[in-house]
Amino acid sequence: MPELPEVEVVRRGLATWVAGRTVADVQVLHPRAVRRQPAGAADFSARLIGTTLGTAQRRGKYLWVPLTGTGRPRAGSGSPRPEAGGGFSLIGHLGMSGQLLVQDPSVPDETHLRVRLRFADGGRELRFVDQRTFGGLAVEEAEDGDPEGTPVSIAHIARDPLDPRFDDAAFVTALRAKRTTVKRALLDQSLISGVGNIYADEALWRSRLHYDRPTATLTRPQALLLLAGARDVMTAALAVGGTSFDSLYVNVNGESGYFSRDLDAYGREQEPCRRCGTPIRRASWMNRSSYFCPRCQRVPRTRG
Repeated sequence: MPELPEVEVVRRGLATWVAGRTVADVQVLHPRAVRRQPAGAADFSARLIGTTLGTAQRRGKYLWVPLTGTGRPRAGSGSPRPEAGGGFSLIGHLGMSGQLLVQDPSVPDETHLRVRLRFADGGRELRFVDQRTFGGLAVEEAEDGDPEGTPVSIAHIARDPLDPRFDDAAFVTALRAKRTTVKRALLDQSLISGVGNIYADEALWRSRLHYDRPTATLTRPQALLLLAGARDVMTAALAVGGTSFDSLYVNVNGESGYFSRDLDAYGREQEPCRRCGTPIRRASWMNRSSYFCPRCQRVPRTRG
């Protein structure tokens, strides 16, 4: 599943290619793609047609685009209209295989095309492609008075380490107060967002911490080192377009990211640790895998 760097790459592409454009037509080609729209596909389309898309925003792994102008909700839906000034946003979650592609109308439809947005200027259209249909789009109400148009459904998600408003001190205090283990905490989107299995393993490798280390045993310097490791690895991944292991994750132009070549732990079982040469190990963890160096990232001692 795409994590913060991959979703941020898509957000930047949307900000470049669709901001300021007015929606002229919407086609929903698979109902699961808009299953989070309570009133269904017709309502989803009606709410978008006639609106102008703002600058794409992100919270963790979620994307949204604030809407201005006036859509046309389905008659009798009982739902408010997205009047001028906003109040509503187009929210998207990529899931396991979702792609938001900006394509010339002449390009043939993708095999797994689910939703198409055409614009009044007649230029490139926005396509939502999703092979496994775990992702989806919806038009949702935004938080009152929020200039970013954050949808109400994701307002509880914590800010991410690359957000300038992320509070380092508050994160460290909350992390050390949790009664859990460090990797579980990194994946807790109410504590810190955008970190998934790949970048959790990479941040732990950089900070020399074992994934099963109890958070209560972390010193403040160790917690800050972990946060710095997460920032460093995600910044590095973002610079090369994110991490792509297959063709499912691409940017809005259909291009893959290249950070998989620079991973230090994730996916490198039995390959030498780039720091000490010890073979990287893989362990089963919460129906996933954790990759770590047994020398650099010591297994925590069990208290008697």
